[in-house]
Amino acid sequence: QVQLVESGGGLVQPGGSLRLSCAASGSIFSIGAMCWYRQAPGKQRELVATITSGGNTNYADSVKGRFTISRDNAKNTVYLQMNFLKPEDTAVYYCNADGRRTTGAYFVRWGQGTLVTVSS
Repeated sequence: QVQLVESGGGLVQPGGSLRLSCAASGSIFSIGAMCWYRQAPGKQRELVATITSGGNTNYADSVKGRFTISRDNAKNTVYLQMNFLKPEDTAVYYCNADGRRTTGAYFVRWGQGTLVTVSS
């Protein structure tokens, strides 16, 4: 089995920073793209940032210049550094990853979600 476990959410004031982490574990042979999504109350889940296995990144327009996605391939971990946070960034943040298991089977997994609340 492959699991993704997120950490780092919490309450932060507007203008503050948080760093989310998501570690993949299990019978992993390789990981392809790793992504962060978020879902605010009453809204659809949206893609926030993506990083490929080669390190190429893409961001939603709403977070460009404020959020940075990175990964440590040796640790099978993806990070999301969030700066200059706004109240509209409040959401449950989910990580997502795909890849190959040691059996050769393809996998896609979601983390359990971590709540980020931006409020004074």
